[in-house]
Amino acid sequence: MIPVHRMYFHYSEYPPSMRVLFTGTLLVLGLAYIFAMIQTYVSHAARDGSPGLSVQDLVIAYSGTRTESRLEAAIKGPMSDNIDPEDAGIVSLWVHQGANEEKYVETIQPILEDNCVACHDGSNPHLPNLTDYSVIEDLIKVDTGVSVYTLVRVSHIHLFGITFIFFIMGFMFTHALIRPVWVKCLVVGIPFLAIILDIMSWYLTKIHPGFAWVVYIGGMFMAFSFAFMWITSIYQMWFMRPPKDMVRETSE
Repeated sequence: MIPVHRMYFHYSEYPPSMRVLFTGTLLVLGLAYIFAMIQTYVSHAARDGSPGLSVQDLVIAYSGTRTESRLEAAIKGPMSDNIDPEDAGIVSLWVHQGANEEKYVETIQPILEDNCVACHDGSNPHLPNLTDYSVIEDLIKVDTGVSVYTLVRVSHIHLFGITFIFFIMGFMFTHALIRPVWVKCLVVGIPFLAIILDIMSWYLTKIHPGFAWVVYIGGMFMAFSFAFMWITSIYQMWFMRPPKDMVRETSE
């Protein structure tokens, strides 16, 4: 016999309409999470010059390279697919030779117009305007990673957004039959601890690159918890029935 808490109800005890509601929510959240992972990959992968998303990519994203400019880091990393490698080399050489303005007008500006200005034309406030030389001057400074102002702006968005996501996921997951109960509590609680450690480590990575591992591992824990709750909920909702000997006994 499996004693259950008086407030616990398995998915099978709910009407089909509620299970359809849960399922629709899970499908949309699952799709959203996949796109979030793609966005993370596209934003940070290959910053270190190697394919894939590595801890070093995160170090460069949050702490910078400290050896090259933000413009170089972009054309060698996330923007590398949008510019010819030979042109990227010319831009990098120009930066290291002192970023002469006359050379910029003759050689660099045409390269940026051909490869970058289609998106970086000033129409999107979230992208650097590469038609403005004053912006270029700022981008050729040594790369120190994402600014603290940007991190603060992004932090509160992630803290609010991810909290709501995992609250909804966790609420639906509480209807799953998992024994021992501490395992269910662990799966529900891990994402909230992980997001706190993850975001706090953004700032700490700017001080010490080693904290990039916390960012990396925190993201993996969140993804694992999300996948476990999603798969378990869908399976138990439509393909599993609780054991017949499960009794509804009050337990404090």
